[in-house]
Amino acid sequence: MHGSGGSPVRGLTRDAVRASFPDGAEAVEGDLARPASLKSALDGVRSVFLVPGMGADADVLTAARQAGVEHVVLVSSITVRTHPHLPAAAGNLAVEQLLRDSGMSWTILRPTQFASNALWWAESIREHRSIRVPYADIGLPAVHPADIAAVARTALTGPGHRGRTYALTGPERITPRQQARAIGAALGHEVSVEEISREEAHRQMAPFLGEQTAHAVLDLMGGDVNDELLKVHDTVPSVTGSPARPFRQWATENVAAFR
Repeated sequence: MHGSGGSPVRGLTRDAVRASFPDGAEAVEGDLARPASLKSALDGVRSVFLVPGMGADADVLTAARQAGVEHVVLVSSITVRTHPHLPAAAGNLAVEQLLRDSGMSWTILRPTQFASNALWWAESIREHRSIRVPYADIGLPAVHPADIAAVARTALTGPGHRGRTYALTGPERITPRQQARAIGAALGHEVSVEEISREEAHRQMAPFLGEQTAHAVLDLMGGDVNDELLKVHDTVPSVTGSPARPFRQWATENVAAFR
C-alpha cells in the first residue's frame, strides 16, 4: 500500500515476509479474509495494491473506502478481454466492476501469462533435464512478474494512471520450446522438450486443477489462442520508462529453482 505524503507506507503482511521493508516503511498486519482486521493497516493509506481472490473482495474494497483510501491498483488478467467466457476471467471482471463502482479511483492491470509459470517444470528439469508439454511451438508474450510490480509501483506513486486499464506483456512471444532453451542456457546444459497431446496434458493436470480449470488452462496455453492473446503490448516501457524484461532474464535470475 502506498501511504500519503510524509506518512509511512503500510503493507498487509505476515511475519515471514515483513523483513525487507526499506527505512521509513512500517509493516502493519491485516488479514484479507477478515476485513475488520484491516482498519489499522489502512489508517492513513491513500493507495492500495490489490490481488483479488485472497479474501472477500467486496468487503475488502468496502473497508478501503471506509478508511479513506482514494486509489486502488488491481491485478486482473488479460483473459478478461481474450477469453471472457472462462470462469476465472468472469471472476476477475466481476472484481474489476466492483472496483469501478466503489467510488474510489482505480487502475487495472491485466497481465498475460507469467514467465514464472515455467516453475511448473522445475522438478522435471531437475530430475530429467526435460519437459513434456502440449503446444510446444505456440508462443505467448509471457510477462516477467517484476514488470507487473514495476507498473504497479508507477501507478501507485505517480500521476496520470487513475482510470486507466493496462494490458501487460513481455517484449516478445516465446514458445515452451524456446523457454526450455533459455532455461538450459542458464543451467549450462540442454533441456529437451517432448510435445504431448492435449488429452495427455489434461489427464496430468485435472487431478490437482479440476476438470474445468485444466481445460481452461490448456485453452490459454495454446488450445484456443486469438490475436489479442498473442499480441505484444508496449505498456511496460511506456509506463515505466524501462524495457520489458525478456524471458531469458527471468530464467537467469531464477536458475537455482531448476538445479
